[in-house]
Amino acid sequence: MPTILIADDEKNIRATLVRSLRLEGYATAEAENGAQALERIESGDIDLLVLDLQMPVKDGLQVLDALSRSGPRLPVVVLTAHGSIEKAVRAVRLGAFDFIEKPPAVERILLAVSNALRYGRLEEENRRLAEEAGLGADLLGSSPPMRELAGTVSRVAPTDAFVLLLGENGTGKEVVARAIHAASPRRDRRLVTVNCAAIPETLFESELFGHNRGAFTGATEARRGKFQQADGGTLFLDEIGEIPLPLQPKMLRALDSGEVERVGGRGAERVDARVIAATNRDLAAEVAAGRFRQDLYYRLLVVPVRVPSLRERREDIPLLAGHFFAGACRRNRIRPKRLSDEALASLARGDWPGNVRELRNAMERIAILAPDDVVREADLRLLGVAAPGAGGAGRPATAAPAPAIDLTEELRGHERAIILRALERNRWRMARTARDLGLERSHLYKKIKPLGIERPPED
Repeated sequence: MPTILIADDEKNIRATLVRSLRLEGYATAEAENGAQALERIESGDIDLLVLDLQMPVKDGLQVLDALSRSGPRLPVVVLTAHGSIEKAVRAVRLGAFDFIEKPPAVERILLAVSNALRYGRLEEENRRLAEEAGLGADLLGSSPPMRELAGTVSRVAPTDAFVLLLGENGTGKEVVARAIHAASPRRDRRLVTVNCAAIPETLFESELFGHNRGAFTGATEARRGKFQQADGGTLFLDEIGEIPLPLQPKMLRALDSGEVERVGGRGAERVDARVIAATNRDLAAEVAAGRFRQDLYYRLLVVPVRVPSLRERREDIPLLAGHFFAGACRRNRIRPKRLSDEALASLARGDWPGNVRELRNAMERIAILAPDDVVREADLRLLGVAAPGAGGAGRPATAAPAPAIDLTEELRGHERAIILRALERNRWRMARTARDLGLERSHLYKKIKPLGIERPPED
């Protein structure tokens, strides 16, 4: 349930908006001036801000200015008095999503809130995908494989050529596809993504090409497929090797002719979509085994681009680890920590079979569970992030086999110890402990009982 903060010095307007938003299923919070609003936002549990421009202590423009300098933007809908449109335009330039004249019409507010939340989710998803594969403005990494990949992206992006991304799971193929789209002439149109492995075989044709009303049981209205949705933009077909064999001829025709036919349709529709496909399979072997059409394989294989595994770019691991670690601290509202040089060296020695995705998840775990502000090599071992030469896979063959580790129980023990130390440090004051740990107080209470933490009796 999204939480909406209403910052307005007029109590009646706050009450009206609170009542209307709660009826729509939103949670709400209130602030009567700009300083209170910023303090409430720092708690980290606000999803959208409805902001009055005229307020005491700090006005709305000062709040927007502070938010613009504090990192990823919070969606903001501005309320402005009649005749203050010039200020509202300034607010939009500072990052506000929309502005509404006072007194606000409830229907207009609800529409603006819905649109702003949807926009915020899209921005968050873009940030997540960028972090997942180490993309900022550019591909993150300076190793030879990454320099080669960046060069290939820069050459292929301005064209309309089909691209086939090859690489292991977790290497960041989707984010490379997004980088190609973002650097292409189609950047202002949609990038439509399809995970071919996640579509039931019976729905494949309808999902890709659309259907007409009445085409099959349950088709109560006409629907555009992914090809039509990507018209003028880019269509990213992830796990292309999972397309059912009977549907592959229709896919080939769509790629060759640029025409698609809906299920139950009576004619072809012309679409202009650039196709980027990705797979972790050996498609040549799939062709030899009769599971993938040879003509479709060669149609996709216009510009093959190989996305390197993390093993091939070890020198990038410290940079990626630091990037993911800082992002995990920020995302989970944890005070900033840092990875020691010995920890970074240990990470760089790891095999990382899950590639960038595995590294990112490991940094999230370490950010949350490491007890100190500086993470050392010993912390990595305790948290199950061992590397060759650090008590992990690289131990000598003569070493005695290590006892089996119950990782869930190990992590539970570390979490219990971290929370217990924080409680003792803050003399069992729950609000201060929650702030210290970067948690909501209610979240802290929920954790304490399952971990078996009880306050010792007073002396």
